Amino acid sequence: MPLNRYPSRMISGILLAALLLSACGSENPAPEAAPTAVPTLSPLPSTIPETSPTAEPAAQQVSGLTGLPVQEGSLPRPLAVMINNAPAARPQSGISEADILYEVLAEGGITRIIGIFQSHTGVVKIGPIRSIRPYLIDLGESYGGITVHAGGSPAAYAILQRQKKEDMDEIGKAGAYFWRDKERKAPHNLYSNAAKLREGAAKLGYAESVGVPGYQFTDPDFLPTEGEAAAELNVNFLLKSYTVGYKYDVQRRTYLRSVNGKPHLDLNNNSPVEAANVMVIGADHKVLDDVGRLQVDVELGGEALLFQRGTVLKGKWARNPGDIIRFVKTDGTEALMYPGVTHILIVPNNPTFNSHVEVPVSPSQG
Repeated sequence: MPLNRYPSRMISGILLAALLLSACGSENPAPEAAPTAVPTLSPLPSTIPETSPTAEPAAQQVSGLTGLPVQEGSLPRPLAVMINNAPAARPQSGISEADILYEVLAEGGITRIIGIFQSHTGVVKIGPIRSIRPYLIDLGESYGGITVHAGGSPAAYAILQRQKKEDMDEIGKAGAYFWRDKERKAPHNLYSNAAKLREGAAKLGYAESVGVPGYQFTDPDFLPTEGEAAAELNVNFLLKSYTVGYKYDVQRRTYLRSVNGKPHLDLNNNSPVEAANVMVIGADHKVLDDVGRLQVDVELGGEALLFQRGTVLKGKWARNPGDIIRFVKTDGTEALMYPGVTHILIVPNNPTFNSHVEVPVSPSQG
Protein backbone atom coordinates (compact mmCIF):
# COMPACT_ATOMS: atom_id res chain seq x y z
CA MET A 1 0.00 0.00 0.00
CA PRO A 2 1.52 3.42 -0.85
CA LEU A 3 2.45 5.75 1.94
CA ASN A 4 -0.44 7.96 2.96
CA ARG A 5 0.02 11.66 2.45
CA TYR A 6 -0.52 13.54 5.63
CA PRO A 7 -2.86 16.57 5.36
CA SER A 8 -1.79 19.88 6.78
CA ARG A 9 -3.99 20.82 9.73
CA MET A 10 -3.17 24.00 11.57
CA ILE A 11 -4.24 23.55 15.15
CA SER A 12 -7.05 25.93 15.97
CA GLY A 13 -7.27 28.10 19.07
CA ILE A 14 -9.84 25.70 20.46
CA LEU A 15 -7.49 22.72 20.10
CA LEU A 16 -4.60 24.66 21.66
CA ALA A 17 -6.75 25.69 24.59
CA ALA A 18 -7.86 22.11 25.05
CA LEU A 19 -4.27 20.86 25.13
CA LEU A 20 -3.08 23.51 27.56
CA LEU A 21 -6.05 23.02 29.89
CA SER A 22 -6.24 19.23 29.69
CA ALA A 23 -4.12 18.73 32.78
CA CYS A 24 -3.93 22.28 34.08
CA GLY A 25 -2.83 22.53 37.69
CA SER A 26 -1.63 18.95 37.94
CA GLU A 27 1.91 18.40 39.24
CA ASN A 28 1.53 14.64 39.27
CA PRO A 29 3.22 12.58 36.58
CA ALA A 30 1.01 11.02 33.95
CA PRO A 31 -0.11 7.46 34.66
CA GLU A 32 1.87 4.81 32.89
CA ALA A 33 0.55 4.11 29.43
CA ALA A 34 0.26 0.61 28.11
CA PRO A 35 3.39 -0.12 26.06
CA THR A 36 3.06 -0.01 22.31
CA ALA A 37 4.36 -2.70 20.02
CA VAL A 38 7.72 -1.12 19.27
CA PRO A 39 10.55 -3.51 18.35
CA THR A 40 13.43 -3.88 20.77
CA LEU A 41 16.62 -2.85 19.05
CA SER A 42 19.55 -5.22 18.98
CA PRO A 43 23.03 -3.77 19.51
CA LEU A 44 24.81 -3.05 16.23
CA PRO A 45 28.54 -2.96 15.58
CA SER A 46 30.36 0.37 15.64
CA THR A 47 30.89 2.21 12.36
CA ILE A 48 34.25 3.56 13.50
CA PRO A 49 36.95 1.65 11.61
CA GLU A 50 39.42 -0.32 13.65
CA THR A 51 43.06 0.57 13.18
CA SER A 52 45.28 -2.28 12.06
CA PRO A 53 48.43 -2.68 14.20
CA THR A 54 50.53 -2.37 11.04
CA ALA A 55 48.47 0.30 9.31
CA GLU A 56 50.33 3.47 8.31
CA PRO A 57 48.98 6.03 8.80
CA ALA A 58 46.26 5.34 11.38
CA ALA A 59 42.71 5.39 10.11
CA GLN A 60 41.00 8.74 10.56
CA GLN A 61 38.46 8.85 13.36
CA VAL A 62 34.83 8.92 12.32
CA SER A 63 32.02 10.50 14.32
CA GLY A 64 29.39 8.07 15.54
CA LEU A 65 26.84 10.92 15.45
CA THR A 66 27.46 12.15 11.89
CA GLY A 67 29.34 9.32 10.18
CA LEU A 68 31.86 11.91 8.95
CA PRO A 69 35.64 12.01 9.47
CA VAL A 70 36.73 14.14 12.40
CA GLN A 71 38.84 17.07 11.26
CA GLU A 72 39.85 18.54 14.62
CA GLY A 73 41.56 15.72 16.50
CA SER A 74 39.86 13.41 18.96
CA LEU A 75 36.16 13.66 19.74
CA PRO A 76 35.37 15.39 23.06
CA ARG A 77 32.38 14.74 25.25
CA PRO A 78 29.19 16.17 23.68
CA LEU A 79 27.56 19.35 24.90
CA ALA A 80 23.75 19.30 25.04
CA VAL A 81 22.73 22.95 24.75
CA MET A 82 19.16 24.18 25.34
CA ILE A 83 18.56 26.78 22.62
CA ASN A 84 15.84 29.42 22.58
CA ASN A 85 13.49 29.14 19.61
CA ALA A 86 11.13 32.05 20.28
CA PRO A 87 10.67 34.38 17.29
CA ALA A 88 12.73 37.05 19.07
CA ALA A 89 15.61 34.57 19.41
CA ARG A 90 15.90 33.86 15.70
CA PRO A 91 18.19 33.56 13.90
CA GLN A 92 20.18 31.54 16.40
CA SER A 93 23.94 31.15 16.51
CA GLY A 94 25.87 27.91 16.11
CA ILE A 95 22.98 25.61 15.20
CA SER A 96 24.39 24.77 11.77
CA GLU A 97 27.40 23.21 13.55
CA ALA A 98 25.46 20.87 15.83
CA ASP A 99 25.79 17.17 15.04
CA ILE A 100 22.21 16.47 16.17
CA LEU A 101 19.37 18.95 16.44
CA TYR A 102 16.12 18.26 18.32
CA GLU A 103 12.98 20.40 18.29
CA VAL A 104 10.27 19.73 20.88
CA LEU A 105 7.51 21.67 22.61
CA ALA A 106 8.30 23.43 25.89
CA GLU A 107 5.10 25.16 27.05
CA GLY A 108 2.40 27.46 25.73
CA GLY A 109 2.95 26.19 22.21
CA ILE A 110 6.57 27.38 21.97
CA THR A 111 9.31 24.94 21.03
CA ARG A 112 12.83 24.44 22.34
CA ILE A 113 15.85 23.31 20.33
CA ILE A 114 18.51 20.98 21.74
CA GLY A 115 21.85 21.13 19.98
CA ILE A 116 24.21 18.19 20.48
CA PHE A 117 27.71 19.56 19.80
CA GLN A 118 30.70 17.25 19.48
CA SER A 119 32.41 17.19 16.07
CA HIS A 120 32.85 20.96 15.75
CA THR A 121 34.97 22.05 18.72
CA GLY A 122 35.52 25.67 17.62
CA VAL A 123 31.94 26.98 17.56
CA VAL A 124 32.43 30.67 18.40
CA LYS A 125 28.91 31.48 19.61
CA ILE A 126 26.01 29.25 20.66
CA GLY A 127 22.56 30.47 21.61
CA PRO A 128 20.45 32.14 22.75
CA ILE A 129 20.43 29.65 25.63
CA ARG A 130 17.29 28.97 27.66
CA SER A 131 15.90 26.79 30.44
CA ILE A 132 15.68 23.05 30.99
CA ARG A 133 12.83 20.54 31.39
CA PRO A 134 13.02 16.91 32.60
CA TYR A 135 12.61 15.38 29.13
CA LEU A 136 15.20 17.79 27.71
CA ILE A 137 17.69 16.55 30.30
CA ASP A 138 16.86 12.99 29.25
CA LEU A 139 17.39 13.65 25.54
CA GLY A 140 20.70 15.45 26.01
CA GLU A 141 22.09 12.86 28.40
CA SER A 142 21.20 10.03 26.02
CA TYR A 143 24.23 11.22 23.98
CA GLY A 144 26.43 11.46 27.08
CA GLY A 145 26.18 15.24 26.91
CA ILE A 146 26.82 17.86 29.56
CA THR A 147 23.53 19.74 29.95
CA VAL A 148 23.93 23.47 29.21
CA HIS A 149 21.03 25.72 30.24
CA ALA A 150 19.85 28.86 32.03
CA GLY A 151 17.39 27.99 34.76
CA GLY A 152 14.69 25.37 34.54
CA SER A 153 11.37 24.11 35.80
CA PRO A 154 11.08 23.00 39.45
CA ALA A 155 10.85 19.38 38.30
CA ALA A 156 14.01 19.74 36.23
CA TYR A 157 15.93 21.31 39.12
CA ALA A 158 14.81 18.49 41.39
CA ILE A 159 16.32 15.97 38.97
CA LEU A 160 19.56 17.93 38.56
CA GLN A 161 20.06 18.24 42.31
CA ARG A 162 18.80 14.85 43.46
CA GLN A 163 20.77 12.91 40.86
CA LYS A 164 23.81 15.24 40.95
CA LYS A 165 23.77 15.76 37.20
CA GLU A 166 26.76 17.21 35.40
CA ASP A 167 25.17 20.41 34.10
CA MET A 168 26.20 24.00 33.44
CA ASP A 169 23.59 26.49 34.60
CA GLU A 170 24.05 30.19 33.81
CA ILE A 171 22.12 31.26 36.90
CA GLY A 172 24.03 28.77 39.03
CA LYS A 173 27.65 27.76 39.45
CA ALA A 174 28.56 28.09 35.74
CA GLY A 175 27.54 31.73 35.21
CA ALA A 176 31.09 32.85 34.41
CA TYR A 177 31.03 30.84 31.19
CA PHE A 178 28.10 32.69 29.59
CA TRP A 179 27.57 36.26 28.39
CA ARG A 180 24.74 38.61 27.40
CA ASP A 181 24.64 40.15 23.94
CA LYS A 182 23.68 43.84 24.06
CA GLU A 183 22.27 43.64 20.53
CA ARG A 184 19.25 41.71 21.81
CA LYS A 185 16.84 42.04 24.71
CA ALA A 186 16.74 39.58 27.60
CA PRO A 187 15.86 36.75 27.87
CA HIS A 188 16.75 36.22 24.21
CA ASN A 189 20.38 37.31 24.47
CA LEU A 190 22.28 34.70 26.51
CA TYR A 191 25.20 32.97 24.77
CA SER A 192 28.29 30.88 25.27
CA ASN A 193 30.70 29.04 23.00
CA ALA A 194 32.38 25.67 22.77
CA ALA A 195 35.69 26.82 24.27
CA LYS A 196 34.11 28.52 27.31
CA LEU A 197 31.79 25.61 28.00
CA ARG A 198 34.58 23.05 27.85
CA GLU A 199 36.78 25.23 30.05
CA GLY A 200 33.97 25.47 32.57
CA ALA A 201 33.25 21.75 32.47
CA ALA A 202 36.91 21.01 33.17
CA LYS A 203 37.01 23.40 36.15
CA LEU A 204 33.84 21.83 37.53
CA GLY A 205 35.57 18.45 37.37
CA TYR A 206 33.24 16.86 34.85
CA ALA A 207 34.37 13.80 32.92
CA GLU A 208 36.04 14.73 29.65
CA SER A 209 35.25 11.42 27.97
CA VAL A 210 32.16 9.21 28.21
CA GLY A 211 30.59 6.46 26.15
CA VAL A 212 28.54 8.03 23.36
CA PRO A 213 25.98 5.92 21.46
CA GLY A 214 26.17 6.30 17.70
CA TYR A 215 24.14 5.62 14.59
CA GLN A 216 24.84 3.22 11.75
CA PHE A 217 25.55 4.80 8.38
CA THR A 218 25.20 3.87 4.75
CA ASP A 219 27.47 4.83 1.85
CA PRO A 220 26.69 8.45 0.91
CA ASP A 221 26.54 7.50 -2.77
CA PHE A 222 23.93 4.77 -2.30
CA LEU A 223 20.47 5.74 -3.45
CA PRO A 224 17.48 4.81 -1.28
CA THR A 225 15.81 1.58 -2.33
CA GLU A 226 12.78 1.95 -0.04
CA GLY A 227 10.16 4.57 0.69
CA GLU A 228 8.42 7.11 -1.51
CA ALA A 229 9.45 10.39 -3.08
CA ALA A 230 9.33 13.30 -0.64
CA ALA A 231 11.07 16.43 -1.83
CA GLU A 232 9.64 18.50 1.02
CA LEU A 233 7.74 18.33 4.28
CA ASN A 234 6.01 20.69 6.67
CA VAL A 235 5.70 20.17 10.41
CA ASN A 236 3.18 22.03 12.56
CA PHE A 237 3.65 21.85 16.33
CA LEU A 238 0.84 24.04 17.72
CA LEU A 239 1.33 27.72 16.86
CA LYS A 240 1.54 29.35 13.44
CA SER A 241 4.82 30.99 14.45
CA TYR A 242 6.39 27.52 14.77
CA THR A 243 5.70 26.08 11.33
CA VAL A 244 8.80 24.26 10.13
CA GLY A 245 9.53 23.25 6.55
CA TYR A 246 12.23 21.20 4.86
CA LYS A 247 13.03 21.09 1.13
CA TYR A 248 15.45 18.64 -0.42
CA ASP A 249 18.43 20.13 -2.25
CA VAL A 250 19.75 17.64 -4.81
CA GLN A 251 23.19 19.27 -5.11
CA ARG A 252 23.78 19.48 -1.35
CA ARG A 253 22.03 16.14 -0.71
CA THR A 254 20.41 17.67 2.36
CA TYR A 255 17.04 18.99 3.47
CA LEU A 256 17.20 22.78 3.93
CA ARG A 257 15.17 23.98 6.91
CA SER A 258 12.79 26.93 6.93
CA VAL A 259 10.68 28.55 9.66
CA ASN A 260 7.41 30.20 8.71
CA GLY A 261 8.36 30.02 5.04
CA LYS A 262 11.76 31.72 5.42
CA PRO A 263 15.16 29.96 5.24
CA HIS A 264 16.51 29.12 8.69
CA LEU A 265 20.06 30.49 8.75
CA ASP A 266 22.85 30.43 11.32
CA LEU A 267 23.62 33.97 12.51
CA ASN A 268 27.29 33.06 13.01
CA ASN A 269 28.06 32.30 9.38
CA ASN A 270 24.82 32.78 7.42
CA SER A 271 24.94 29.05 6.63
CA PRO A 272 21.68 27.19 6.09
CA VAL A 273 20.40 24.95 8.85
CA GLU A 274 20.24 21.61 7.03
CA ALA A 275 20.15 17.89 7.66
CA ALA A 276 20.99 14.73 5.77
CA ASN A 277 18.40 12.90 7.88
CA VAL A 278 15.14 14.36 9.20
CA MET A 279 13.17 12.22 11.63
CA VAL A 280 9.66 13.26 12.72
CA ILE A 281 8.34 11.27 15.66
CA GLY A 282 5.11 11.27 17.65
CA ALA A 283 5.11 11.31 21.46
CA ASP A 284 2.50 11.56 24.20
CA HIS A 285 2.29 15.06 25.71
CA LYS A 286 0.63 15.98 29.01
CA VAL A 287 0.18 19.48 30.47
CA LEU A 288 1.34 19.55 34.11
CA ASP A 289 0.50 23.01 35.48
CA ASP A 290 -1.13 26.37 34.83
CA VAL A 291 2.07 27.63 33.19
CA GLY A 292 1.59 24.94 30.55
CA ARG A 293 4.72 22.95 31.37
CA LEU A 294 4.67 19.58 29.71
CA GLN A 295 5.52 15.97 30.31
CA VAL A 296 6.72 14.47 27.03
CA ASP A 297 7.30 10.74 26.80
CA VAL A 298 10.65 10.27 25.05
CA GLU A 299 10.99 6.58 25.95
CA LEU A 300 7.83 4.74 24.93
CA GLY A 301 8.29 4.80 21.15
CA GLY A 302 5.65 5.37 18.51
CA GLU A 303 4.96 6.48 14.95
CA ALA A 304 7.77 8.02 12.94
CA LEU A 305 8.80 9.23 9.50
CA LEU A 306 12.36 9.35 8.18
CA PHE A 307 13.29 11.69 5.31
CA GLN A 308 16.53 11.02 3.43
CA ARG A 309 17.76 11.79 -0.10
CA GLY A 310 14.36 13.02 -1.24
CA THR A 311 12.44 9.98 0.03
CA VAL A 312 10.40 9.16 3.11
CA LEU A 313 10.14 5.95 5.10
CA LYS A 314 7.23 5.18 7.40
CA GLY A 315 8.07 3.26 10.57
CA LYS A 316 8.45 3.51 14.34
CA TRP A 317 10.84 5.16 16.72
CA ALA A 318 12.27 3.12 19.55
CA ARG A 319 14.63 3.66 22.43
CA ASN A 320 16.31 1.02 24.54
CA PRO A 321 17.27 1.92 28.15
CA GLY A 322 20.38 4.08 28.17
CA ASP A 323 20.27 4.54 24.39
CA ILE A 324 19.36 7.23 21.89
CA ILE A 325 16.20 7.44 19.81
CA ARG A 326 16.42 5.26 16.69
CA PHE A 327 14.25 4.74 13.63
CA VAL A 328 12.89 1.23 13.08
CA LYS A 329 11.61 0.21 9.65
CA THR A 330 8.42 -1.78 9.14
CA ASP A 331 10.47 -4.98 8.86
CA GLY A 332 11.79 -4.43 12.40
CA THR A 333 15.35 -3.45 11.44
CA GLU A 334 17.06 -0.17 12.30
CA ALA A 335 17.32 2.28 9.41
CA LEU A 336 20.79 3.35 8.33
CA MET A 337 21.54 7.07 8.37
CA TYR A 338 23.28 9.04 5.67
CA PRO A 339 26.51 10.74 6.79
CA GLY A 340 25.78 14.25 7.99
CA VAL A 341 23.59 16.08 10.46
CA THR A 342 20.37 14.55 11.81
CA HIS A 343 17.32 16.54 12.90
CA ILE A 344 14.68 14.97 15.15
CA LEU A 345 11.33 16.76 15.53
CA ILE A 346 9.01 15.53 18.31
CA VAL A 347 5.33 16.34 17.72
CA PRO A 348 2.28 15.52 19.86
CA ASN A 349 0.19 12.43 19.19
CA ASN A 350 -2.84 14.67 19.85
CA PRO A 351 -5.14 14.74 17.94
CA THR A 352 -3.10 12.40 15.70
CA PHE A 353 0.53 12.13 14.68
CA ASN A 354 -0.46 12.60 11.04
CA SER A 355 -2.18 15.92 11.75
CA HIS A 356 1.18 17.54 12.48
CA VAL A 357 2.97 16.43 9.29
CA GLU A 358 2.32 17.33 5.67
CA VAL A 359 4.18 15.81 2.73
CA PRO A 360 3.15 17.80 -0.36
CA VAL A 361 2.84 15.95 -3.65
CA SER A 362 5.21 17.62 -6.11
CA PRO A 363 4.47 17.74 -9.85
CA SER A 364 7.20 15.17 -10.45
CA GLN A 365 5.43 12.83 -8.03
CA GLY A 366 1.92 13.35 -9.34
